[in-house]
Amino acid sequence: MNVLGHVVRFIVSALVLLFVGHIVPGFRVMGFWHAILAAIVITLLGMAMEAIFGRRISPYGRGIIGFICGAIVIYVAQLIVPGMHASILGALLASLVIGIIDLFVPTSLRGSRHEE
Repeated sequence: MNVLGHVVRFIVSALVLLFVGHIVPGFRVMGFWHAILAAIVITLLGMAMEAIFGRRISPYGRGIIGFICGAIVIYVAQLIVPGMHASILGALLASLVIGIIDLFVPTSLRGSRHEE
């Protein structure tokens, strides 16, 4: 993916985080730049979890393990990003809503994933 593709992906991810922050209780992101930072941190934490535990643990696995790992990544990200807050329930709900939104507005290219 080229640089412009990554920039667009992070902008779309930030917009999704801002939207989710408005509809999910217990989850909020304070502004666009915090949402961009949160998108970057969430991406890096997700990549780290995949590197440690394997591809099946990623939220793209679409199973319960991927859902729980997505919630853990969101919860840990709020400890790093200063303008982000997520309770445990908020992280679970945000992971669910982000997963549903990702079905309709993918934040990464599905065809670029490696098949197992």
